[in-house]
Amino acid sequence: MKPLSLNVLREKYLEFFKSKGHLCLNSFPLVPQDDNSLILINAGMAPLKRYFTGEQIPPNKRITTCQKCVRTLDIDNVGKTARHGTFFEMLGNFSFGDYFKEEAIPWAWEFLTKTLEIPEELLYPSVYFEDDEAFDIWVKTGVPADKIVRLGREDNFWEIEGFPCGPCSEIYFDRGAENGCGEPDCKVGCDCDRFIEVWNIVFTQFDSDGKGNYTRLANPNIDTGMGLERLACVMQSVGNLFEVDTIKNIMLRVCDIAGVVYTGGNEPSDVSLRIITDHVRSATFLIGDGVIPSNEGRGYILRRVLRRAARHGKLLGIEKPFLSELCDTAIDESKQAYPELSEKQEYIKKTISIEEDRFRQTIDAGLNILDRMLHELSKTGGKTLTGEDVFKLYDTFGFPIDLTREITEEQGISIDEEGFNTLMKQQKQRARDARASLGDMNLGGDELDFIDKSIPTEFTGYGNFESECRIITIIKSGEPVSELSGGKAVLLLDKTPFYAEGGGQTADKGEIETVSGIFTVEDTKKTHEGQYLHFGYIKEGIISLGSANAKIDASRRKDIMRNHSSVHLLQAALRRVLGNHVEQAGSYVDDKRARFDFTHFSAMTGEELNEVERLVNERILEGEDISVRVMPIAEAKAAGATALFGEKYGETVRVVKMGGFSTELCGGTHLENTARVGLFKIVSESSVAAGVRRIEAITGRN
Repeated sequence: MKPLSLNVLREKYLEFFKSKGHLCLNSFPLVPQDDNSLILINAGMAPLKRYFTGEQIPPNKRITTCQKCVRTLDIDNVGKTARHGTFFEMLGNFSFGDYFKEEAIPWAWEFLTKTLEIPEELLYPSVYFEDDEAFDIWVKTGVPADKIVRLGREDNFWEIEGFPCGPCSEIYFDRGAENGCGEPDCKVGCDCDRFIEVWNIVFTQFDSDGKGNYTRLANPNIDTGMGLERLACVMQSVGNLFEVDTIKNIMLRVCDIAGVVYTGGNEPSDVSLRIITDHVRSATFLIGDGVIPSNEGRGYILRRVLRRAARHGKLLGIEKPFLSELCDTAIDESKQAYPELSEKQEYIKKTISIEEDRFRQTIDAGLNILDRMLHELSKTGGKTLTGEDVFKLYDTFGFPIDLTREITEEQGISIDEEGFNTLMKQQKQRARDARASLGDMNLGGDELDFIDKSIPTEFTGYGNFESECRIITIIKSGEPVSELSGGKAVLLLDKTPFYAEGGGQTADKGEIETVSGIFTVEDTKKTHEGQYLHFGYIKEGIISLGSANAKIDASRRKDIMRNHSSVHLLQAALRRVLGNHVEQAGSYVDDKRARFDFTHFSAMTGEELNEVERLVNERILEGEDISVRVMPIAEAKAAGATALFGEKYGETVRVVKMGGFSTELCGGTHLENTARVGLFKIVSESSVAAGVRRIEAITGRN
């Protein structure tokens, strides 16, 4: 068994399964795409769930990946032990109704014993105690029967509500008796550190009704997982992930900055070194995948790991900002597999630097306040910090509650989390109340209950401002009606030129006219199933089901198209002036102005703004044709089309090209030539959040 680096191991695994007919997919982003059940991708199969459930057809029945993952469930243990980390990579080979146990088991054994040359005597497979089929295949593969361990449901049956399930087979590596518990009956399944799981093959062969009844699937699947860092521990003969080559190199850089030595034990300095090393690694990948520090969701996770790492830097005696320096090392160690990290290196570093600087501006004051709070608490013999105090630290000094909890626990003090959560809810409610006056025309259950979701509305508005159509549903006050003589209502048409709000573009307005009346459309929204709902009111006469003519406000639409096309030119100009780290973080275009949010770490200078404006107007004066093509997503990406980060695209996409200057995936409406924009003028540039800037601009007659 020859020592192999983590990067070499990753490549060997993917190449092995490519040789077995698998399509190798790049790691999906850490931000889940079209999956609200997860904050971050936390398992190798998570991005492939829809393939397993049959909701989507996979691009190949055999797929292999190395997936970036972040788990924060055990974040409080990171550093305290050398076994816990928040970021890891998961190797996986998957079969969607293709091969099954007869291939998956021998291939796993072949990779470990032949490709990696791990001695067979150090490997022990386990099977579900009722899975004789898997047991027999292991024997047939050449594993002695007395080395195959049968384990129960808790260890060797994979089941999660709503998904196919089945038994699994794991492969354990024997690290030697010196790493065990010393008990004479120590074996696979023991809680000690002697036998570690390196591979898990899940045989998803059943559907479950959740009541203990299982139906065998006609086309069973294979879902395997193998932690890359854990496999590297085996191949490098080290005891934990912080000794793996790529991770160790990050830690050595921390040691160099702090002037300390890592002993591998549980000294306070060792704990801090492990926390910083892991958290910088996580932060680098999170920012690289578009996460921005904030106080909610995945942004809060990023803020938490960065501020926790910054605090432990202070505990090591590091008085200057240092986390962005470590980012260089983290990227150097991973850029071979993830070249996008190098492309975004300056942006990632700047985002980390801004967050660290902000925290350093308040951490000393916050720590002093916390010390005083704890001192006052000790005088009364109290053991719990009040929710009001915890909230003050959060709201005034940017202390995540988890950081306050960690600091107080070190002194044997708990915190009043319930009181803190109550104050947080009150603050959020105040914010919601402040926004309530803005109003919102949401899709309600009443409207959706009476819509045939099997037939999508045909959208004719890319090339037409009006269409002959049929009114197929009228909903007034939550009830379907056959005709409408007054008041507000919602109309559903079989075809429409009205663009529904989406992709950052506002909805069209206009009129729907019949022989007996006119309906004014104030807003248009699109359901998930593709039906366009027209919100508005009777302008005159009576509207009834049947033939109609739908006509948008053409002058308003042209203003919207000017603004939307200018935003494409703006993004391309920003990337040329500021760099390729610029990515769209949001946009909104209506008939009055264009608003574009983008990733950038500092306010733009006057010179930069002037140059961006000049470039956009230059393309307008050139009068370049704007072309639209529908093509496969792979072809679009190969052509260099810019995609909105985190957006889920289908197999075919709409590509909007503006000469040789801009190529983007976009479903919005655009002009036919850049000259029709008229003139582009930036009216403001401001900050939206850490690492996100906003430009507002006007075009044409505005």
